[in-house]
Amino acid sequence: MNQNLIDGAKLKQMFLYAAQFLEKNKQAVNSLNVFPVPDGDTGTNMSLTMLSAAREISALNNDDLTQVADALSRGSLKGARGNSGVILSQLFRGFAKALKGEESINTVKYADAMIAGSETAYKAVMKPVEGTILTVARVTAEEGRKIAQNTPDFSEFFSKIIMVAKETLDNTPNLLPVLKQAGVVDSGGMGYLYILLGCAHALDEDFDLDLSLLDLDAPYQVPQFEPMEEESIEFGYCTEFFIKNLHPNVTEQDIDKLKEKLEKLGDSIVVVGDENLIKVHFHTNMPGKGLQLGLRFGELTNIKIDNMREQHRHINDFDIPAKDDTPEKEYGILSVSMGNGIASIFKDLNTDYIIEGGQTMNPSIEDILKGVARVKAKNLFILPNNSNIVLSASQAAKVSDKPLHVIPTKSIPQGLAALIAFNPDASLEENLEAMTEAISNVKTGQVTYAVRSTNINNTAIEEGDIIGISDGKIGAVGKNIAEVTMRLIDSMVDEDSEIVTIFYGKEASTGDTEQISSHIREKYPDLDLEVLDGGQPLYYYIISVE
Repeated sequence: MNQNLIDGAKLKQMFLYAAQFLEKNKQAVNSLNVFPVPDGDTGTNMSLTMLSAAREISALNNDDLTQVADALSRGSLKGARGNSGVILSQLFRGFAKALKGEESINTVKYADAMIAGSETAYKAVMKPVEGTILTVARVTAEEGRKIAQNTPDFSEFFSKIIMVAKETLDNTPNLLPVLKQAGVVDSGGMGYLYILLGCAHALDEDFDLDLSLLDLDAPYQVPQFEPMEEESIEFGYCTEFFIKNLHPNVTEQDIDKLKEKLEKLGDSIVVVGDENLIKVHFHTNMPGKGLQLGLRFGELTNIKIDNMREQHRHINDFDIPAKDDTPEKEYGILSVSMGNGIASIFKDLNTDYIIEGGQTMNPSIEDILKGVARVKAKNLFILPNNSNIVLSASQAAKVSDKPLHVIPTKSIPQGLAALIAFNPDASLEENLEAMTEAISNVKTGQVTYAVRSTNINNTAIEEGDIIGISDGKIGAVGKNIAEVTMRLIDSMVDEDSEIVTIFYGKEASTGDTEQISSHIREKYPDLDLEVLDGGQPLYYYIISVE
């Protein structure tokens, strides 16, 4: 049976199937990480992004095509994790914009929406790299526009664009040498292909993908922390709700007025959204009045009111939010961190809020915005401390209702260097310059183990090998943790080096740490050495050389 048009109900089904199929195959995507390290997370990040979109779509009480596309865009942005997740959310953002006002679409319109998604995603990345998910999405969309001209049936259309996507994915190693050296195709492009396959199965059950049912309500749990006691709170009720099905005459100016009225009822005000959906968060002693204000705009959903005095709503001893009566500071700092020891060091250097995450768990844009909402400061700095989180932080800065400045730190040592360079008495511009400059003065080393065999830059790596990585390049490979770590440090130290700091992780042994420390003291007596408990998972050692 030909399907020359799809409506909102079919579009909803397509992306719910896509979320399921990607979730089922996320480990296959993870395994394509160029470096064979145990935290390859592209598949996980893309899947969590898709599942967030799926929850948003599932929550719709209608099958309006425009609203389904908007939910896809909105949900993916809220849940976007890592570079791949952010790019995916931008693909959906452009896709949704192109479908505004449509009730049903043909293959030509669908292909046009794919083109719009690709263009939006390219604009979101400062330096687009070919041979990645961007290339797979762009070529698929461009060829899809040509295919659509003579292919009105959606099942046939998807069969053809999937072949284009597969051929483009297979070609990514020819576009990106690092992929060819590692013997893999681009992981983000593979994730995108799984999404297309899931959509195709919804269109034609002959695409037998053996989909398993998936509980979309709880695909991922952010780690919870022990609560602490809290002193008296001025505004006792943390109130959150969404406003949907907004009245036709509601404008962006009206949304601004809502925020002004809520400010009279309490503090910690967050009002974000557009003409389709508004999210409201605030602290107040009169939650009922806030709900009444919201009802003037449309229907209320996901209402959540917590008694903060009763529940002592603190995050943990590494993340104690400013009390409501604390005056607003000039500057606030948020840092992404993994491991209790490293988080404690960041707190000691006056970080206001720790966003749990890093190599093993990239925080979502929504996670970052929650941190922004909890810090009372006129200007906020965020330290991503991971190359895969910088783009998420940048997108969060674009939608934040507070000035959020991204210091593009790509490692824990870079983050600490930026913190040390921060001066609370300096101007915003001076701090931005000093913190960014400090990043270039530190080298980062990481020691972990290989999860698969590969060959990188003519270096043979076997599964189970210990590998040392220096600023994104393989610096040492071997069988012994201490020996690899010492060789890695030797490759990082030069005549200008003054300080070596070693953060040992959960799996590091005392004997290895003592052997490494003795090696540095004997070979480099003029260097200052500091050994600290980082508590990080999967990485035996994180090393800073300044």
